[in-house]
Amino acid sequence: MIRLRDSVPAVIALTLAFVATDAHAQDESIAVADGGISVPGWTGKIDAREAEQGQVLENASFAMDGEAIHIKTGPAVTYWNSDNEATGDYTVSATFTEPAYMAMGDHPHPYGLIVGGRDLGTDQQSFLYCSAYGNGSFIVRGFGPEPFQLSGRRPTAHDAVNKAAGPDEPVVQQIAVDVRGETVSCSINGSVVASYDRSEVVADGRLKSTDGLFGIRMGHNTEARVTDLSVSH
Repeated sequence: MIRLRDSVPAVIALTLAFVATDAHAQDESIAVADGGISVPGWTGKIDAREAEQGQVLENASFAMDGEAIHIKTGPAVTYWNSDNEATGDYTVSATFTEPAYMAMGDHPHPYGLIVGGRDLGTDQQSFLYCSAYGNGSFIVRGFGPEPFQLSGRRPTAHDAVNKAAGPDEPVVQQIAVDVRGETVSCSINGSVVASYDRSEVVADGRLKSTDGLFGIRMGHNTEARVTDLSVSH
């Protein structure tokens, strides 16, 4: 006979395993219909771990919708146009509209800008990105080529980041990455939410330089319309 006291650890372990498996299943990348890139000059690359799980670039959609770039994912993906380069002191900015917050999942996912892109599309690619969530938080991270974090392991809440009124409600974020002198900063809706010394950004395992391509970074299972993507000096 198994005594209840002896069975408790096994029950807890089984329960935790079930919860972890269920959470993983809910967070799997779901391929979108009519995927692929249809905007001339643009290309993209999905994250390595997405590719390992059988995802492909065509499982996300990147298309023009009027004057907006309309993106739906699918796997987490980075998009760029080889003509879009920023060097020296610059500000890269764009407006992201999430038309229906969490409509493609049961929790928020990020979207934002990349800068300093080098070797994009290869296994050695590097870039920095600043992204917002529709729940009022942000992240600043990158690849060099392994993933690295500047803002912390978890998204950081900030009053400047807009919050959706609720699931399926729209939310708009104006995102900018600014490189000036020895400072690299991320601004959302006109307020600096994070700022770093260049030496924290350009380092072994991080960026090769703040000079490079800029583009768009999308988390998995999310949707955004991107307008006014530009660079200024």
